[in-house]
Formats: sequence, structure tokens, C-alpha cells
Amino acid sequence: QRKVVENKADIGIALDGDADRVVLVDEKGNIVDGDKILAIAAVHFKNKGKLEKDTVVTTVMANAGFDEAMHKHGIKVVRTAVGDRYVIEEMHKDKDTLGGEQAGHIIFGKYTTTGDGTLSGLQLVSMMQQAKKSLSELAQVMTSFPQILLNVKVKEKKPLETLPKLRTAVEAGEKELAGKGRILVRYSGTENLCRVMVEAKDTKLITKIAEAIVSAVQQEIGVK
Repeated sequence: QRKVVENKADIGIALDGDADRVVLVDEKGNIVDGDKILAIAAVHFKNKGKLEKDTVVTTVMANAGFDEAMHKHGIKVVRTAVGDRYVIEEMHKDKDTLGGEQAGHIIFGKYTTTGDGTLSGLQLVSMMQQAKKSLSELAQVMTSFPQILLNVKVKEKKPLETLPKLRTAVEAGEKELAGKGRILVRYSGTENLCRVMVEAKDTKLITKIAEAIVSAVQQEIGVK
């Protein structure tokens, strides 16, 4: 972010260790995450008539603002479990051409069979040139809802639906959100963690709801 601003660059491209994921930085130094990259690409291809079945595949972790943006442009969103392999499986099943996840795996199905951060960065550069717009302008296609993600260390992974205090806390949270937000509680696939995600436009509200759910998880299966 600092180097992009210092060098007056048009875009920054940050890759992870094996370069299958990418996060971009716009010319103002703001981060453009996987959700926004996918939203930009989906709208670009839809406008060019190149988005197969006007459908994009993402995971349950995608921000609610992504769905809102896609709905405005008449694009169908299909959600999968967390992990790029599930996104790819869904794309293969329905022959979709674009998918990805918030963490930066973006799959351009017409060019590759998996996430490729370098390719994703170059695709966005191409879209900027074609649209004659800066990355910050393109990123305005989507406004992210505030999102809080908390992790709870757990001693065991009981089925979440069997935890009464957790069910009560989630139901109370959903009632407070009144359909204008989202709660997602799931176990990590690799660690003894329960992940609690809440998103809505009210930051104070989502913090309160997330903390109540975390407390319920700690009481029932948390590490003392």
C-alpha cells in the first residue's frame, strides 16, 4: 500500500507464497480484496456478454455487499462451502466461467483451471485499460458491509445444531438483524476453532451479536 502511493502507481498486486491468491491495492492505497475483484470481473464480463449464464460462484464468506452489487447488475450468485476447491467443483458442475473467494482465489475459467494470482492481477489491469477507469473507480461497483470475524478455541467439534446456548444466541442475533444482515458460524477445517462471522451495516450491532455468540460457544465447548 505504501509503495503504490510513494511511486504514484496505478495498481499494486500482492501475491501469497504460492501465488494462487491475489489482493490488489488501488492508486489511493486502498485494499481491493477478493470480493471486490470478483465483483469487478463479473460486471465486466456481463457487460461484454462473456459471463456464462450470467452467474458467478463464490463462498459463504463473501460479503453481503457482493450479493447486493450482483443483484443490481442482474448477475446470479451461487455460494459454496469455504475453499477454492469447492468453488472450482461448482464451476465444473455447471460449466460456470467465473468464481472466487474473499481470500483472493479468483478462477477465470476460460483461461485456467485454478486460482492464479498473476493472471488475476493482469486481468484486472486489462479491465482498467478497457474501461479507461482507475482501480478505485472500478471498485465502486461494490460497497462492503461491515463484517466481524471472531475465532473461539474449542475442545471438541460437536455438531453446532446440538448446542442449545449457541442456537439461542444465533436466533436472538437473527431477530435483531431483522433480515438486514447475516450470521455464519462454522468450524475451521484445519484447527480446533469455531469461527463466528456477523455482518450488517451497523458496526455496534454486529459486534454485540458476535460477542454474544462467542460467549455461548465458549460456555458449551470452549477451552477453559
